[in-house]
Amino acid sequence: MALVTQLAHSASALAPLLLPSIAAIIALALFQRFFAPNPLSNIPTVGDQEYPGYEKKRQAYLTGKAKDLYVEGYTKFKHGLFRIVTPNAGNVIVVSPSFLGELKKLPDDVVSFDAALDDFMHTKYTLIPTHEAVIPHTVKSSLTPSLPRLNPQISQEVQIAFSQEIAPLISMSQAASESEWAPININSKLLRIVAKVSGRIFIGPELCHDERYLEAAVGYTVSVMEAQRAVEKMNPWLRPFAAWRLPEVKKLAEMEKDATAFLRPVVEARREKQRKGEEEERDNDMLQWLMDSADQGQGKAHGKWGEDTTTTRKLARLQLAISFAAIHTTTLVTTHAVYSLAADKGLQDTLREEVRSVLKEHSDGVFTTSALQAMKKTDSFLKETMRFHPLGQTSFSRKVLKTFVLSNGQVMPKGSTIQVPNYAVSRDPDVYPNPDVFDPLRFYNLRNEARGKGEVEQAATNQFVSVNKEFLTFGYGRHACPGRFFAANEIKMILANLVMTYEMGLAEGETERYRDWDIAAGTIPDPTKNVMFRSLVV
Repeated sequence: MALVTQLAHSASALAPLLLPSIAAIIALALFQRFFAPNPLSNIPTVGDQEYPGYEKKRQAYLTGKAKDLYVEGYTKFKHGLFRIVTPNAGNVIVVSPSFLGELKKLPDDVVSFDAALDDFMHTKYTLIPTHEAVIPHTVKSSLTPSLPRLNPQISQEVQIAFSQEIAPLISMSQAASESEWAPININSKLLRIVAKVSGRIFIGPELCHDERYLEAAVGYTVSVMEAQRAVEKMNPWLRPFAAWRLPEVKKLAEMEKDATAFLRPVVEARREKQRKGEEEERDNDMLQWLMDSADQGQGKAHGKWGEDTTTTRKLARLQLAISFAAIHTTTLVTTHAVYSLAADKGLQDTLREEVRSVLKEHSDGVFTTSALQAMKKTDSFLKETMRFHPLGQTSFSRKVLKTFVLSNGQVMPKGSTIQVPNYAVSRDPDVYPNPDVFDPLRFYNLRNEARGKGEVEQAATNQFVSVNKEFLTFGYGRHACPGRFFAANEIKMILANLVMTYEMGLAEGETERYRDWDIAAGTIPDPTKNVMFRSLVV
C-alpha cells in the first residue's frame, strides 16, 4: 500500500513536467494533420463539382459512379495524375500508364502489392489469408510447368462437370416442357464447374466432386466477396468498432472454420501415408506441392509461410486462398464470355468451326498445349472479353510504404495508394481503334498483321495471357497474375466444350447482351440472368 501511495505522489510531482510535453506532441500531430503542406495538393481530385464533400464522393464511388469518375480523370489528365475518393480512407493517386516502367522497378518495401490488397480486401476484419508468397511461388514453379501434362486431365474434368451440371438440366427441361431449350443460370453453374475443374488440380480427382469440398470452395469464394463489399460500404471511421460484427464477416469466419474442418483430415491422411511409406503413387496436385514445399523448408524462404507451415490448419487455409483466387475470377470471366456468345450465334459458329478444325489437325480430339495455342480466334475473343468487360476499373494497385518521387518531380507520400485506370485505358481510342465496339477478332487480326510484318514480339503481346501497358487486367510487373496460364487453359476448354456441345441463346424477350453490374470499382456479369441451352444437332 505504501508503494502505491509513493507512486501516486511521484506521478503527481511529474505531472507538471509531463503534461506540457504531451500537449506539444498532440499539437504537433494536429498541425501536421491539418496545417502542414500537403505534397498532393497540386494533384486535382475528380468529382468535385458533381459530388462536393468527402461523403458524397464516397457514396458516388460505391453506387456505380466509379467507372465514370476514372474515365473523367483519365480523359482530363491522360499523361499525368489525379486523385479520387474511394470507400477507404487515405489518398488514392491514379497515375498514367506511362509511369509503369519506373514504378515496376521499385522494391516491395517502397510500393507494396500485398498492403494494397489488404486494404482492398479489408483483411484486418475479414482475416482472409493473404501475404502467402508460397502460393505464387508454387504456381510458378510447379503448376505452370506441369500444364502440358495436366491439360488432358483438365479437359476430362470439364466434360465430367458438364455431364453433371448442365446436361441433367436440359433433360429435365425437355421432359417438363417438351421444349428443346432449357433456361440455366450459368453463373451459378459455372461456379460449381470451375470449382470441380480447378479442384481436380488443387486437391485431386477423388475429392474435387465431394459436396463438402464444393460447399467449402464455392461457399468461401462467395462469402469472401460478400464480406469485402459489406465492410467497404461501412464508413472507414466506424470499421474498427463494428466491422467485425457484420453478419457477412461472421459468416466468413464460420465458412473458414467449416472448410478447415473438412480439409484437415485430407492433409492428415496424406501425411500419415508419407510417414508409413504407403503411397502407391505420389499425389501430383497443388495440395501435395504445398506440402512438399513446407517439408523442404521452401515456405520460410518465400514470405509469411510462418512457423506453422507444416500444420494441417495452415495448409487448409492455403487451399481456401487458392480456391478463392481461382474460382472467383475464372467464373466471372467465363460468365462474361458466355453472355457474349449467347447474344451472337455467328460468334458461336466461328468458335465452333475453329475448335473442330484445331482438334482434328493438332491432337486428334485431345486438348493438348499446342491445340490450345492454335485456338487463336478463341484466344482473341477472351482477350476482347476482358478488354470490354474488365473485372475492375483499376490495376497495378500499390500501397506506398516509403515516400518517393516520380520522374516528373511529384512526391508520393508514405501511406498513399497508387492505381492505374485499367478500364479507361481499355476504352482509349488512341490505344484501341473503335474502343466502344466489341470485336471478338480484334486481337486475332492484330496478331496476323504483326506476324505478316515479321514483328514476332508484337504479335505475342496480343495473346490473351500477355501483360503490357495497354492490357492491364492481369496486372503488370513482377506481381502480374501467376495463375493466368492455368486460368486461360481452363476457360478455353470450358468454352470449347460449350460450343461443341450446345447452342446458346438469350432468355425470351431479350435482344441484346445482358448488361453488367458496376459495384464500386468492380464490374461483374449480372448473376441473375439465365442463358438458354439446347443440345447441338450435328
